[in-house]
Amino acid sequence: MKYMKQLCIIMAVAFAGEVLKALLPFPIPASIYGLVLMLVLLISKVLPLSAVEETADFLVSIMPVMFIPAAVGLLDAWVDLKPVLVPVTAIMVLTTVIVMVVTGRLTQFFMGLQHRREGK
Repeated sequence: MKYMKQLCIIMAVAFAGEVLKALLPFPIPASIYGLVLMLVLLISKVLPLSAVEETADFLVSIMPVMFIPAAVGLLDAWVDLKPVLVPVTAIMVLTTVIVMVVTGRLTQFFMGLQHRREGK
């Protein structure tokens, strides 16, 4: 029963994201609104982490299974993707490297900042 309650909370926040998408005129996906709303609720402690933790852990653990339909869809669209395969692959590699470098640099910066604060 605990898992059903946690799933209902997660689904309610996702639904609130859908409502925000319908109300706001910005080109932002409803899932992003839901994630930001969940983040705000968790950071502000309006929603304690323990209220969704176990179900969220389960959903994260099965996330790879959720990508199977998308992969099948890509295989189905192979005829359309074949002509642009090289540029798309180059863009994916380049953006992956950029994201890794920026993430690493930001992590180093914030770890150094934290280390300086602890040292004082």
